[in-house]
Parts: sequence; C-alpha cells; structure tokens
Amino acid sequence: MRKNNLTAMGRQGGASALVILIMVLFFGSLLSLVIKVGPAYMDDLTIQEALEGLDGTEGLSRMGPAQLRTLINKRLSVNSIRGFDAKDITIEKDGELVVINVDYEVRNNIFRNVDTVVHFQHRYEMKGK
Repeated sequence: MRKNNLTAMGRQGGASALVILIMVLFFGSLLSLVIKVGPAYMDDLTIQEALEGLDGTEGLSRMGPAQLRTLINKRLSVNSIRGFDAKDITIEKDGELVVINVDYEVRNNIFRNVDTVVHFQHRYEMKGK
C-alpha cells in the first residue's frame, strides 16, 4: 500500500478569485477616500502656512479686523484656496497681540448619500513688527 504523501508545494494554492476581488474593492475604496479627502487636508496646510506667514508682518498689531481679513483673503487667493469662507476666521486683539481663530469644516460627497465631514480648528497668536 502506498501512502498519499503530498508535499507542501503540492498543497499550496493561490488566492481565490473571491479574495482578489475583495482586496481590489477594499484598496479601491481606500484610494477613492484618499482622493476625495486629501485635497481638504492639502488646502488646510496651505491655510496654515498663509496664516503663520502673517507673524512678524509690518504693522500687524495696528491693523483692524477688516484690514487683517482683507490681508488674509489676499494670501488665500494667491494660494488658490477655493471653497473657504473668510467668515470662518475670527480676529481678536489683545494689546500688541493678535489672536486669529480658524474653525471650519469641509464636506465631500463620496457616493450617493455618503459624505465625509472633516473639521479643522486652529488658533494663532502673533505680533507684528
């Protein structure tokens, strides 16, 4: 009598079509999410850089809130920030210190009635020259 002794290589099989399909769907969904949400994070980084660049601006502490808002809007338009409302920025003055609060959210449609909501909140304290 002969034993049916299969070697390890003979027993191994590849991934089934179902497993490959599930992997493709998972990574495709993940890639789609990154493509939809990624630009919101990139715009937020640009907004942060524009606002941090205000620190040390000549006459910053003497400017009124309307002038600061205009200056911020100019910086954001130069950096091609779309869909950001300047009303989401609050400006407070505490003597020589200017406090800028940014609080906004970005909504993106993923598919049909599924949306993502990304909330950003930043606080900057700066002085002018």
